[in-house]
Amino acid sequence: MTDKLSNEQIAWRAAQDIEDGAYVNLGIGFPEMVAKFAPEGRTPIYHTENGVLGFGQAPAPGDEDWDLINAGKKAITLNPGAAFFHHADSFAMVRGGHLDVAILGAYQVAQNGDLANWRVGSKGVPAVGGAMDLVHGAGRVAVITDHVTKKGEPKLVETCSFPLTGVGCVTRVYTSLAVVDIEDGHFVLREKLPSLSMDALQAVTGAELHLDGDVKDLIVPEDL
Repeated sequence: MTDKLSNEQIAWRAAQDIEDGAYVNLGIGFPEMVAKFAPEGRTPIYHTENGVLGFGQAPAPGDEDWDLINAGKKAITLNPGAAFFHHADSFAMVRGGHLDVAILGAYQVAQNGDLANWRVGSKGVPAVGGAMDLVHGAGRVAVITDHVTKKGEPKLVETCSFPLTGVGCVTRVYTSLAVVDIEDGHFVLREKLPSLSMDALQAVTGAELHLDGDVKDLIVPEDL
């Protein structure tokens, strides 16, 4: 399937739903890209598990201060009013319900909101990190992901086959093909690429897509 959104376009779409002043944690890797696309007039306050609240854009190459990094060990800058705190205090913020939004990547998302994003079967060293805390501490949990794996297998499934990060925690998924909500134990299609038919989208989705009103066209900037 060639007609799909790039990672930058998926991140841009997810950023449009972050409210002004929201406290937001972005997962390591692809989700970190969301911070580049805050809509004009909105100022999300980004949190990182290693103990910074209110970090800004990545510095220009050569201007990095490697004492200022996020949880993914990427260099960051600080916005006015930024705060530093102990790692334990950072997780107390997460577990205490003080974050509005967490945006994470995924290997699989089930139709009941289960998330698997830390280990594929028995491969690799277990390293779930702070994701288990984030998915049950944040007020809203969203996922950004390609719609299918590199092998073309669905990432949106009836039941996760990989070890779970959290149970019933995801409420919205932004994919390379669609925006899908999770409501009452099933996937509800909200937006899809206008060039993609419902049948073609359903064919690459591992569980039934339900409709609740009109499905909007998924429109994003071409150049980001």
